[in-house]
Amino acid sequence: MSGTSSPEAVKKLLENTQGDLRGLSLECRKKFPPVKEAAESGIIKVKTIAARNTDILAALKENSSEVVQPFLMGCGTKEPKITQLCLAAIQRLMSHEVVSEAAAGNIINMLWQLMENSLEELKLLQTVLVLLTTNTVVHDEALSKAIVLCFRLHFTKDNITNNTAAATVRQVVTVVFERVVSEDERYKGVIEQPVPGNSNRRSVSTLKPCAKDAYMLFQDLCQLVNADAPYWLVGMTEMTRTFGLELLESVLNDFPQVFLQHQEFSFLLKERVCPLVIKLFSPNIKFRQGSSTSSSPAPVEKPYFPICMRLLRVVSVLIKQFYSLLVTECEIFLSLLVKFLDADKPQWLRAVAVESIHRLCVQPQLLRSFCQSYDMKQHSTKVFRDIVNALGSFIQSLFLVPSTGNTSTTVNQTGSNTSGGTASAQTNPGMLGMGGGVTVLPAFEYRGTWIPILTVTIQGSAKATYLEMLDKVEPPTIPEGYAMSVAFHCLLDLVRGITTMIEGELGQAETDNQTRTEATSSSTQSSEQQDLQAVWEEMVNACWCGLLAALSLLLDASTDEAATENILKAELTMAALCGKLGLVTSRDAFITAICKGSLPPHYALTVLNSTTTTLSSKSYSIQGQNVQMISPSSESHQQVVAVGQPLALQPQGTVMLTSKNIQCMRTLLNLAHCHGAVLGTSWQLVLATLQHLVWILGLKPGVGGALKPGRAVEGPSTVLTTAVMTDLPVISNILSRLFESSQYLDDVSLHHLINALCSLSLEAMEMAYGNNKEPSLFAVAKLLETGLVNMHRIEILWRPLTGHLLEVCQHPNSRMREWGAEALTSLIKAGLTFNHDPPLSQNQRLQLLLLNPLKELSNIIHPDIRLKQLECVLQILQSQGDSLGPGWPLVLGVMGAIRSDQGESLIRTAFQCLQLVVTDFLPTMPCTCLQIVVEVAGSFGLHNQELNISLTSIGLLWNISDYFFQRGETIEKELNKEEAVLQKQADEKGVLLNRPFHPAPPFDCLWLCLYAKLGELCVDPRPAVRKSAGQTLFSTIGAHGTLLQHSTWHTVIWKVLFHLLDRVRESSTTADKEKIESGGGNILIHHSRDTAEKQWAETWVLTLAGVARIFNTRRYLLQPLGDFSKAWDVLLDHIQSAALSKNNEVSLAALKSFQEILQIVSPVRDSEKPDTPPAINVPALLGAMTATGLGRSFMRTDSIGERIGRYNESEPPIITDEIEDLNLWWAAWNTWYRIGSESTKPPITCEKLTFIPSQPFLTALIQIFPALYQHIKTGFSMDDLQKLGVILHGAVSVPISSDASPFILPSYTEAVLTSLQEAVLTALDVLQKAICVGSENMQIMYPAIFDQLLAFVEFSCKPPQYGQLEMKHIANAKYNQAEWVALNYVPFAERSLEVVVDLYQKTACHKAVVNEKVLQNIIKTLRIPLSLKYACPSESTWKLAVSSLLKVLSIGLPVARQHASSGKFDSMWPELANTFEDFLFTKSIPPDNLSIQEFQRNESVDVEVVQLISTEILPYANFIPKEFVGQIMTMLNKGSIHSQSSSFTEAEIDIRMREEFSKMCFETLLQFSFSNKVTTPQEGYISRMALSVLLKRSQDVLHRYIEDERLSGKCPLPRQQVTEIIFVLKAVSTLIDSLKKTQPENVDANTWAQVIALYPTLVECITCSSSEVCSALKEALVPFKDFMHPPAPKVQNGES
Repeated sequence: MSGTSSPEAVKKLLENTQGDLRGLSLECRKKFPPVKEAAESGIIKVKTIAARNTDILAALKENSSEVVQPFLMGCGTKEPKITQLCLAAIQRLMSHEVVSEAAAGNIINMLWQLMENSLEELKLLQTVLVLLTTNTVVHDEALSKAIVLCFRLHFTKDNITNNTAAATVRQVVTVVFERVVSEDERYKGVIEQPVPGNSNRRSVSTLKPCAKDAYMLFQDLCQLVNADAPYWLVGMTEMTRTFGLELLESVLNDFPQVFLQHQEFSFLLKERVCPLVIKLFSPNIKFRQGSSTSSSPAPVEKPYFPICMRLLRVVSVLIKQFYSLLVTECEIFLSLLVKFLDADKPQWLRAVAVESIHRLCVQPQLLRSFCQSYDMKQHSTKVFRDIVNALGSFIQSLFLVPSTGNTSTTVNQTGSNTSGGTASAQTNPGMLGMGGGVTVLPAFEYRGTWIPILTVTIQGSAKATYLEMLDKVEPPTIPEGYAMSVAFHCLLDLVRGITTMIEGELGQAETDNQTRTEATSSSTQSSEQQDLQAVWEEMVNACWCGLLAALSLLLDASTDEAATENILKAELTMAALCGKLGLVTSRDAFITAICKGSLPPHYALTVLNSTTTTLSSKSYSIQGQNVQMISPSSESHQQVVAVGQPLALQPQGTVMLTSKNIQCMRTLLNLAHCHGAVLGTSWQLVLATLQHLVWILGLKPGVGGALKPGRAVEGPSTVLTTAVMTDLPVISNILSRLFESSQYLDDVSLHHLINALCSLSLEAMEMAYGNNKEPSLFAVAKLLETGLVNMHRIEILWRPLTGHLLEVCQHPNSRMREWGAEALTSLIKAGLTFNHDPPLSQNQRLQLLLLNPLKELSNIIHPDIRLKQLECVLQILQSQGDSLGPGWPLVLGVMGAIRSDQGESLIRTAFQCLQLVVTDFLPTMPCTCLQIVVEVAGSFGLHNQELNISLTSIGLLWNISDYFFQRGETIEKELNKEEAVLQKQADEKGVLLNRPFHPAPPFDCLWLCLYAKLGELCVDPRPAVRKSAGQTLFSTIGAHGTLLQHSTWHTVIWKVLFHLLDRVRESSTTADKEKIESGGGNILIHHSRDTAEKQWAETWVLTLAGVARIFNTRRYLLQPLGDFSKAWDVLLDHIQSAALSKNNEVSLAALKSFQEILQIVSPVRDSEKPDTPPAINVPALLGAMTATGLGRSFMRTDSIGERIGRYNESEPPIITDEIEDLNLWWAAWNTWYRIGSESTKPPITCEKLTFIPSQPFLTALIQIFPALYQHIKTGFSMDDLQKLGVILHGAVSVPISSDASPFILPSYTEAVLTSLQEAVLTALDVLQKAICVGSENMQIMYPAIFDQLLAFVEFSCKPPQYGQLEMKHIANAKYNQAEWVALNYVPFAERSLEVVVDLYQKTACHKAVVNEKVLQNIIKTLRIPLSLKYACPSESTWKLAVSSLLKVLSIGLPVARQHASSGKFDSMWPELANTFEDFLFTKSIPPDNLSIQEFQRNESVDVEVVQLISTEILPYANFIPKEFVGQIMTMLNKGSIHSQSSSFTEAEIDIRMREEFSKMCFETLLQFSFSNKVTTPQEGYISRMALSVLLKRSQDVLHRYIEDERLSGKCPLPRQQVTEIIFVLKAVSTLIDSLKKTQPENVDANTWAQVIALYPTLVECITCSSSEVCSALKEALVPFKDFMHPPAPKVQNGES
């Protein structure tokens, strides 16, 4: 008190005090002298103190009793003026704190007296107050007396006094407790020693003085309220409960720390206050409004408003301040509070109870304590839950039960009452079109109950109205809507408080956690935090049901936009809180409520009506008819802002959206936007609802997935008011922003969002099945939006996102799948263009992930989707092509996945992509993908939709191969590097590296794949493709094959070329022979290609030629390969099967290929040399064929001699690197033999369609032999020769088809060889030349060659038969009738004969020729035409045969004579004799038109033959068998006498005699009859033989003549017979002359006998009538005179 202790103040005090004393003495001077005296002595006393002491105040205080005494006496006078003066003076002293305890006691006693006398009451109160407040000298009884004094003054009749006293009492009570506080403060650091043994808590002895006073005071207050006598406040006369309760409340409220710090006080609370409160509450508890008193025996005390209200205030304080001390008691209080809300309690009671509860609701920490102490304990009332539920039921009851007075008076709507008046100013912006200018009160309306909303309090503070009505005794009337409004605020504050508190603590916990994890690096939750979490969860679990029920009801009933906003906000914050705490059920429930509010009433969306269990299992669908809202909603007060279609399978009618729906929708958007992270599975609810709203409002997706207002497609058009039209862009914007904000969600929440969208989309898909109605594209559009904004972490959502979109793409509804594809392709494109970190080029996995769905689209059959896919690929290529890297296989796979049946436009688009790749991107893609490019290009070749694409793709393959060729080195390096990596991985895993053509190096594998692809195209069903592919394949192998490793050629040969040949062969042999009318459209097809078979033939030709060419040009590469001989065999086998195919074109081409591989080429090794056609070492014998494969192979320009002369080199040219291996040549020979024998074998049956090989084919076949033979001649054996013979023979025998014959046979008259026949002769000639220079053992082949040639010679007379085929000879073949025409074999046979003669001239003396009776065979063969003579098909034949025979014999006979002794020629002589006989005495008749000259010429030929006999045979008779000579003699004999036939026709008389010939014969006979120089017995024998033959002949002729003469009578005999007889007669005379001239010993006795025996016959001829005969006869008979001897004696005979 610095103010009162300063020197000035002290001085002033002294002056004032002295002044007071003086005043007092003056006043009392007259009436009260004792007082006057006392006053005066007091003045002296004061002066003395002031003079004596430095510390004046202390001294004053010491002597205060004496100083105060005069004033006390003055008060005792009861004189008002004096009393007032004294009291003022006392107060001054007190205010300077110079009153001692004793003085104070005296003062109080004096005041008590005044009080009892009812004097100066207000001044008294003032004095007491000053006394007690200025210092703490008043204690114990004094204090209690002072307090009682105030109380008593409170109960006076005077209102002012009463009120002042009440105020003073309150102040005094406060002072008492303040003293305790300051006392505690003073003793703060001192530790109290507990008094031993004193365990009685009632004892006050332990308390310090001030505390003790307070304790006593409080205890007595309780006593008084309880209507008991006080212990300490002695002298109390009366007391009211209301005042007591107010005092109790203020103490408890103002000094909680006193009670909490001192257990004595706590004890009072527990033992006194609480029981008291509970006791006083009893009437309120028992009372039931409207229950009849008669029912209970004792009348129930009615609740009394003032007490009840004060009790509730006390309870509020107790709960607020001492909850921790009074847990059990509070439980009771709270339960009571809850009961007071019951509907059967009076309205005022319910109102104050609600106000009390409101006070609790604004203290979230307190609520939390309730929760911890009750709800979380077992076997305890769930107080917190009950409070919330009670509020809920309270609100509900207000709607259901009409409140008192509600029925009687309705508050007028203009807002007459106070609280309404303020509210009426808030007009509702939602009620735009309701009526001109009338403001509508905010209110709740439900089932006809209308409850206004009053402004009861500002948010967050519980300012009570009725709890503050301390002056009211009667219960007030509660305005309508008040209780509802308070309860509404309770709910809002409760929600706000709880959520703010929990969210604050959550945030705190999270930051703590972060700091802790940073420090300890362990993220385990501390136990206190787990406890906290448990409390939060319990709080939410306890309150959410009640809150939700109440809020939903209010939301339904609200007609005020602001109220609706508050309710929605509360629901939203609760939903978010539940989400944060992970309480799924409650979160979903709140969200469901908001969702329901967004949709029209009774909207069929089962997703919102399903129970919480089904919520969690997500099994719900969009439609469903059993919608049950909690209640019918009051639509009457809601403005309809939109009408639209419901989203259902069968939309019935329209639905309306109110402004409240839109408000809810915005809340829903807000929730999703701000709290998306905690929505989890409730995204499904939120999105399902939004989807329906979007549908009803008619928003349709646009580019990028954003929704724009669009017209509804079906049903009545959506009707939107202007109000909502302005909102739509905003809503659409918020919707988009909502999904944009998904980028801030954590991964888990994002997944929830995606899952929810996918589920929605699945439902939309289900709905869209089976109809073509507009589907809901909300989900798909939003998936797209979500994906686009989350590109930075696309990996985590890519799979579910794209997986679902892929399903959408398969949907039958075109609009749906179109959007699915749109979304998917947009995402892929966005993903590839997004600036990822790290960039895609370094994150291959991500790139493949992004491209993968593009590949997956290939499994979808819908063409529109595939088109989208391909367009996407095209765009990716155009924008991203350079940086695709590892994504190439996927992109290429997409192009390659297009199948032929997918329509032209698809194939065309895909092909466009491929063309782009091949033209622009080959250098940028990894080399490992080149193989895929090849495969894809190949697959386009195989597409049969569009021929041009197939052909272009083959062109692409060629371009690709060029690229490989140009960039070979770099590609190879890169591939080898890649290969090494793969190999390493494979080794680590212990598996084999798996790729096509594996052992080959990777670059070679690339080529092999290219070849294999082209190979597949070579067997495409379309001829054009086959042709193009074949040409490309062989060109590629030809042009770039040199790049391959040597070992790879093995694969090329076996896996590519031979495989291709096999397939072509198979297809060709099974091809259809039906005629193809036209090649599609109006293309005409040439007749040589008008069947599939013919078209395949072309392919076969191309393929075989290509393979053969490779074998030829690359032989130096192929030969060193291990299995070249095997490959050679296979190739030969293919050539063979082609040559034997029943197609002229193929078979001929096969032979060309055969020739090509046999014409061994010396390879051009130097790279500088140009690829000129290699020099051919064996002359090519294949002429140029005409287009049809028929026609003359050779024009006959040179003679066979010249042609054969070409081979007359002594040895074949020396060639490097030719096929050294004889086996290969023998394999070729065997093939040649098989082809020859098969193709020339005549058919067994003779059907119309028998295939007969063409002439060019056979020619080519035979022409191969000479070349082939050059290589195999060393080992060429007789067997082989035999085989060759069979083939040559067969080939020549093959007939020509009649339509081809005009080309091959110019005309019958021209004696020309066909090229085939020439070839055959050439072949034999080559052989013979080779034998000629060959070794001894080769020469045994001569006879076989002769056999072969002689067989051909026979053709001149009997053409060969070809099976049972009917053939017309060419002479009588009308071309159009005969199918097959035999050739004219005469020229061929004659040529063969020339060759035979030629050859025989060279080889007559060869041992083999001698041994094998070649000469005999030649004669035997020649005998055929010679015996036919005029019957030969061609006259030249027998003439040639004769001249040949003469030539051969001129050489052969000397040889025969030489070998006479060996017997090797024995069998030849009879043959020769027969041949002479058959020729000279032919049975054929010369033709009628034979001229004399001709005849004479022919006769001279016969003469030549006889000359040969006379010069070459007879002179050597002794070397010749007798029989033969005999035969010859007989023959000469026959010739020497004109033989005549026995008929006498005119024609025969006309026949010329061969007189020259006869003469010659005869001369020869004669010449040999009388050889004078008989050197050997042999010769004599010839003569004898000749004579006897001659004589016998003469005898015969004469006999016959006589006979004929006799028979003919007068007729003359034919001329020729006459001539003959004349000739015989002349001969006889000549003979006898000769005999006579000969030495006798030379003539045999037999001969004489024969001559003499003629005589009788001659005599018989004398009767002859012919003069010529007679004269001849005369000459013949004359010489017989020499035989006229006499008979000799018989004995002489015996001597000799």
